[in-house]
Amino acid sequence: MTARFLTGVAVLTAAISSGCGTTPKPAPAKTSVDQTLFAPQAMRLHPVFTQIRDWTGDGKSDGIEAVVEIQDPLGDPIKAAGRIIFELYAFRPQSPDPRGARLVNPWEGRLDSMEDQRLRWNRVNRAYIFQLAWAQIDPSQSYVLTASLELSGGGRFVDRTILQAQRDKPAPTPGPTTIPSGVSSGVSAGGSIITTVPTMTSPTVSTAKSPTTSTRNQEPSSVPTSSHQPPARIDQP
Repeated sequence: MTARFLTGVAVLTAAISSGCGTTPKPAPAKTSVDQTLFAPQAMRLHPVFTQIRDWTGDGKSDGIEAVVEIQDPLGDPIKAAGRIIFELYAFRPQSPDPRGARLVNPWEGRLDSMEDQRLRWNRVNRAYIFQLAWAQIDPSQSYVLTASLELSGGGRFVDRTILQAQRDKPAPTPGPTTIPSGVSSGVSAGGSIITTVPTMTSPTVSTAKSPTTSTRNQEPSSVPTSSHQPPARIDQP
């Protein structure tokens, strides 16, 4: 009886030990169908929500809030990993290429870590939000903002949008449209405003010539709308 009990304990211990030593199975590789249906197919700077903003609330423009939407082959917004280079140019009206002189060094936005994805992704707009800080921004002037997305898995998308001068509204648009979770601001001991959102500053003015390649603006395929509720039903007696 004792020998059988000890043998059973030994077998159970060996089974538990062997089970603990097993390694988890790797995730299945994406098939060609997955890559065809769900891989990033296009990228755009949202022409409506990308605006000059005052995200510190002091009544002065702090820079540009760029809303970047990445789309799958069906035109639906999706997430993606990589990095985005933003460039700001003066606006040249009535020109085949509206980009004039580049006004500021490029900003770099990262989307290749879990923390970047949490900070940038907005569930309401289903897009990434970047705050491009530039204290010299003037809402009464028109600008051309370009974005170049380099995917981590290979591939590159380019888009641009024109930020029209706010001649009838010289004051900056109050506050950001949406702010990712975890964003907060405060005032330091010296009285300056401190914001925990990782804004991308690039204050050095550049005299580099503008590139010759241009990308046409794309009209928004869709814009967020409020849900439609049907009228209340009135039953007849």
